[in-house]
Amino acid sequence: MRGRRTIFGGRAGVRSALYMAALVATRFNPVIKTFYVRLLAAGKAKKVALVACMRKLLTILNAMLRKNEEWDESYHHVAP
Repeated sequence: MRGRRTIFGGRAGVRSALYMAALVATRFNPVIKTFYVRLLAAGKAKKVALVACMRKLLTILNAMLRKNEEWDESYHHVAP
C-alpha cells in the first residue's frame, strides 16, 4: 500500500470499535478532545494523534472496568 501507514496489530474488531469511538470522542468528549488538539498542536499527524486517543480511551475504560465505576466528568479533569 502506498502513502500513509495503516493501523495494524491487535484484534481487528476491538481496533475498529476503538477507532470509531476515538473518532467520536475527539469531537464530543472534552477530555479526549483536549488531548487530541494538544497532540495536533505539538505537530503530530492526525492519525498518530487519533491512535494516541484510542490508547488513552482504552486505558480509561480498563480502569473503569477494573474499579467497577461509571464515567465521572469531574474525575477526568481537562488540563488547559
